Amino acid sequence: MAIKIPALGSIYMESCRRHDVAPRTEFLSALFKADVKKSRHELCVLEILLDHVKDVDFHPLLEVTTRIGDSEIEAVDVLNESSCALNGEYALVLIRSIDQKLRIVDLQDLSFGKDFLRDVSQRGLQCQVLNLRSSHFRKLNLVGEFLRLHTLNLDYSTMLSSFREDCFSSMPNLMCLSMCETRISNLWTTIAALSKLPSLVELRFQNWICCNDVGSSGSSGGDDQTGPSQPSNASHLEMPPISLNLLIDLDVMTEQAIRNLLPFSMNQNFQNANEDSSDDSEVDFSIHLENDQLDSSHSAPPGWNREINLPSETTSAALSNQNGEESSEGAISGHVADVSFKYISEHAPPICFEQHYREFMIASIPQLRVLDNLPIRNIDREIANLTFFEHFERLPYRRSDKENVVSILQKREIRAIPSSFRTQKQMPMDPVGKSQHSYARSLCAAKMGSSTWPYMHSLSISGNDLGDENGSFRPRQFEYHPTNSSLMVFGTLDGEVVVVNHEKQKIVSYIPSFGTMNSVLGLCWLKHFPSRLIAGSDNGSLKLYDIQHFPSTSNGLRTASSVTFDEFDQLTSVHVNSTDELFLASGYSKNVALYDINSGRRLQVFTDMHQEHINVVKFSNRSPSIFATSSFDQDIKMWDLRQKPIRPCYTATSSKGNVMVCFSPDDHYLLASAVDNEVKQLLAADGSLHLDFQIPATGRSQNYTRSYYLNGKDYIISGSCDEHVVRVCCAQTGRRLRDISLEGKASGSSMFVQSLRGDPFRPFNMSILAAYTRPSSKSEIVKVNLLASSECNKESSSGGSSFPFNSMGG
Repeated sequence: MAIKIPALGSIYMESCRRHDVAPRTEFLSALFKADVKKSRHELCVLEILLDHVKDVDFHPLLEVTTRIGDSEIEAVDVLNESSCALNGEYALVLIRSIDQKLRIVDLQDLSFGKDFLRDVSQRGLQCQVLNLRSSHFRKLNLVGEFLRLHTLNLDYSTMLSSFREDCFSSMPNLMCLSMCETRISNLWTTIAALSKLPSLVELRFQNWICCNDVGSSGSSGGDDQTGPSQPSNASHLEMPPISLNLLIDLDVMTEQAIRNLLPFSMNQNFQNANEDSSDDSEVDFSIHLENDQLDSSHSAPPGWNREINLPSETTSAALSNQNGEESSEGAISGHVADVSFKYISEHAPPICFEQHYREFMIASIPQLRVLDNLPIRNIDREIANLTFFEHFERLPYRRSDKENVVSILQKREIRAIPSSFRTQKQMPMDPVGKSQHSYARSLCAAKMGSSTWPYMHSLSISGNDLGDENGSFRPRQFEYHPTNSSLMVFGTLDGEVVVVNHEKQKIVSYIPSFGTMNSVLGLCWLKHFPSRLIAGSDNGSLKLYDIQHFPSTSNGLRTASSVTFDEFDQLTSVHVNSTDELFLASGYSKNVALYDINSGRRLQVFTDMHQEHINVVKFSNRSPSIFATSSFDQDIKMWDLRQKPIRPCYTATSSKGNVMVCFSPDDHYLLASAVDNEVKQLLAADGSLHLDFQIPATGRSQNYTRSYYLNGKDYIISGSCDEHVVRVCCAQTGRRLRDISLEGKASGSSMFVQSLRGDPFRPFNMSILAAYTRPSSKSEIVKVNLLASSECNKESSSGGSSFPFNSMGG
């Protein structure tokens, strides 16, 4: 027979007497309220408030919670609305003891510490609704069993920036998820994590708040109405302009369909907008309906409910006006009758400001019905799918479906068997067959399809190999070796040049600064003499090193013989031509110097080639006399030494200062990178625009962007010094394949991209020179393998199939 609720009260009072603890009036009141609900034939819910509960209260409460499973109580909500002195371990024991009758766990002001979060993440909970707002997660790793959970709220977890690979793997029934005012930013890893939630139908990263057209963002309402939840000390974020491109065909939409898009309650108590926010932060929708057309019977959809202080309103989709016009401020307005509304976005994390964020989410989560309080209609999904196809790639090389690596290898092996020896089952499905390059690409697509979180690790090179226990390098520039897949050279801020085996993470040759070099900004290997390289520093020093002809040092490491060239003041860039006969130097001047490698002489200085300083100069890969210059005067210029560069072959102009330029491996294209993500591909023949990658600008004038080719000329990688992300785009279509987010090792530390290079031997491998925003932190070279999972070992990251990219088509 079920234990009566008054009997639970008696058990509690007796336990308090035995433990010499004063009974908590809040708990006795909660038992009384539960008994009243039972007498009224309502759902018998016991609310346990942990506010002000102390460790001495633990044992009496535990004696009651362990008996709840055999009692009349039907559900238990555990709430924490303010500070709590209860030990986190005690709190977990109380919560777990409720077992199957646990309904809501609402820990708004989390004060139980990291061990509490770690235990919840690893072991899970039996609740149906979990509210962990303002939690201290940095990388979310909810891998425990949450089999009954249908609603999860992580709002205001301002440290939360990413997900672990196995996150959400045991939440088969989760339907509603909210992550407002977090630091989530990466579309791809976010979707990969959310794809493990087969029941997810409502997702929220921001609140679209409805307010009337008079300027007030709220109206009087009933006591049961609540606005979007937020901590008392939370301030509104000042948002950049947002425009929702959600179109409604008013000619074919029924009157009932339009009414269904309206908020369920016209007098919902919406949260006030931030008075200091600019007008650009609003999205204004003017929707007019006759008063008698408003349906007051609408109710909130299942999911968010007031018991966990989540907004219960369902706001409408953005309506276009009948002419499809959009205001100059990014607001879309539509007129249906006489009622006007405004929708304001609040508490949006960085992911919401990614280009085509909404379309990306809708196209990637087919079962999703509501995103950011806005319902998803069939027309929205159609537009999202078209937008996704236009701007993004799911898999590289235009592969549409994920394939199994083993299956691809089997197909390749079957085709290698002579037809006379094939069985009927081994005959190919398509008579034309596939090239080895096609199989290599299919393997890349298959591996990337299962590796959304790329394998990343820092190049671990220190001064320990040199006998300096405290020594560590501060890299400033690096280059892969053009013919030896294991070698890389980097120059440091202290003037050192270090040649390393980046596969084994060992130093091959070390060249100290000898007090003659400052920061090494220019490095270039010779192609036909693979042991030689040019190094230039910002104080103008220029040297040719040969790491093969060197004396041995006492510790067995190699130094290098050198040739010194005439200085080039304030140098920023050096580059060797295709025959290893000449090299160019540029820097903080309008001039470019030409040097003869064989004689060691400076042949000529070309003056006033640009109106401002020339940051980068590059020879073409195949023609020894053709070179390009990029300048902060916004011009890219092509030159030919055979014409005594007095005037350029042509000039291509950017809208901002150019940071760098480089040739595609086959010299068909120029990749130009200007300040703040202005990345364009030009035809090398005449400088005409071939492709604008349309990477969103940040608005920062010192966001210096650098871009290079990856996989031959198939893809490009682009990163900027004010951002922590590297973007991978198709070089033929401009569509975005992946974003790679850099995260600091310490909590709260941010990284940015100082330089980057694609690995010339391994598909979808690259290295990134990343620096921390904190001045005391040192930069590091991060190796990235997009074809390997973040869980793989180091050996797999340095391996991988290699193939001649230059022979591959587009």
